[in-house]
Amino acid sequence: MEKDARPSWDSPVQFLLACVSYAVGLGNVWRFPYLCQMHGGGGFLIPYLIMLFLEGIPLFYMELAIGQKMRQGSIGAWTAISPYLGGLGLASVVTSLYLCLYYNIINAWSFWYLFHSFQSVLPWAECPINSNMTGPIEECEKASPTQYFFYRETLDISSSIEENGGIHHGQALCLLLAWVMTYLFIIRGVKSTGKVVYFTATFPYVVLVVYLIRGMTLHGAVNGVKYMFTPKMEELANPNTWVNAATQIFFSLGLGFGSLIAFASYNNYHNNFERQAIIVSLINSGTSIFASIVTFAIYGFKATVNYENCLERTRILLLNAFNMAEDSITMDNVLEWIDKLNATYPEQFTEIASKLENCDLQSELDNAVEGTGLAFILYSEAIKNMPLSQLWSVLYFFMLLLLGMGSMLGNVTAIITPLQDFKFASRCSSELFNGLVCLFCLLLGLGFTTTSGNYWFAIFNEYGATFSLLFIVLIEVITVSYIYGIKRFEKDIEDMLGHPPNWYWKIMWAATSPILLIVIFIFYIVNYIQGGTPTYQAWNKELGKSVVTEYPVFGQVFIGLLIVSAVSCVPLTALYVFCRKRTHGRRQTVSKVSA
Repeated sequence: MEKDARPSWDSPVQFLLACVSYAVGLGNVWRFPYLCQMHGGGGFLIPYLIMLFLEGIPLFYMELAIGQKMRQGSIGAWTAISPYLGGLGLASVVTSLYLCLYYNIINAWSFWYLFHSFQSVLPWAECPINSNMTGPIEECEKASPTQYFFYRETLDISSSIEENGGIHHGQALCLLLAWVMTYLFIIRGVKSTGKVVYFTATFPYVVLVVYLIRGMTLHGAVNGVKYMFTPKMEELANPNTWVNAATQIFFSLGLGFGSLIAFASYNNYHNNFERQAIIVSLINSGTSIFASIVTFAIYGFKATVNYENCLERTRILLLNAFNMAEDSITMDNVLEWIDKLNATYPEQFTEIASKLENCDLQSELDNAVEGTGLAFILYSEAIKNMPLSQLWSVLYFFMLLLLGMGSMLGNVTAIITPLQDFKFASRCSSELFNGLVCLFCLLLGLGFTTTSGNYWFAIFNEYGATFSLLFIVLIEVITVSYIYGIKRFEKDIEDMLGHPPNWYWKIMWAATSPILLIVIFIFYIVNYIQGGTPTYQAWNKELGKSVVTEYPVFGQVFIGLLIVSAVSCVPLTALYVFCRKRTHGRRQTVSKVSA
């Protein structure tokens, strides 16, 4: 465990901001609000905060300690602990590679939407006219302008994963731009990354504050915020609530990718990473809650607008059907008039009953959306209804871009740092090696810009990291606690900080966190088996909506390969080291006999 000369952060603040920029990402904006909505609003905060202290902070602390002590990337750090564990670092690199391949396509979409925001009328505000100039395009009419812009204009999506077409040139250029930006951010390694994080870690908060102020002034915003903070305590009895809380903490902090180990390896040996682990974890969770307030304000606005539009359509239907005066039915009493007219004119009412919509504000608020559906469709729909919509669109997608780029710095560093610890990579200049990694990822990532690319994106997003990360972090915490040893790890921390970790950290590492990870791991496997054939959302342009479709055989095989390729690094590397040592031992025995 040598303390070799190594590039380092200019200050502890740079390291702190790099961790914040990496950990605070798109999941805080589009995943956490969805889980809140799905699991009882404010009630979800209880298991979430409990899991933060039982799992999130201790494991975050552990990875920073390993990186700072070993002063190497993930492969070198775990090899230093035991040559048989080098595959653990390799598994982290493979998983980070998968993440880099598909994560930057989200940044490409952000660029696409950002560029399209500079128009007098936002292109997703209304349906385009068909080629005959007789009306809107049918697909757009059946869906919505925001869905049409995302699925047709942005993705030009095919009807299934089996139908492939050419590359979307606009998306390919946006992806190229995203990778050029990523390369410029990491061109000189930690030296250039350290400068960039001052902006990528702080500016999104400026936008969120501006959005909070604007969001809370929107009509109906209070309905959304009230919905968020009204707990449904019965959800606490649902095991899925606790598992999702633990999983969200786990992925939100970016554990297992090797990024935290890589970042910490550039620290001063006596840097106080304990305090930084607590600060970053609390900032990350605080940001999730803060972003949820903003999101639920937008939810409330959109739900209220949809609810009032529904009431207005119902009001007009009743006025026309019963030849009533314009001012006789208002938005406030339309539901009362439905009951009254049904009781007074039952036969006439029956004729229009099939046309009546069920207008319910609560059901509008219950309509949970996550991922790209939230970030690029729901938000776009809300933005188009705001005054000065272009301004709010530019601010939102610029914030989304910075959140994505900030996370990409950590994702790419998790690949570059471990590889540069090898002699073959260290012979190249940092600029050349980093450029080759970015070029390699760009070329592979072009597959996501094809017409079926979004379906492959869904595979990588759902299966590329989940199982493998659970496996990686479980092996990490077992290794530190029972192979490297808690007492030895405790002495290392005391050597760096000047004091040993207290009882809380040791209990979490030795018992609580491993048990929680095992439970989540088993739960994930059982859910996967019980789920049957994996499915995806295929876009049906005739219906104007997504339909659940089973993956074809080649898709299922690819999912299996994706999962196995990362996880198998651990046993295969251990087997390779074992065979190599055995062969080396035999050679030594033969040479002694010959002598």
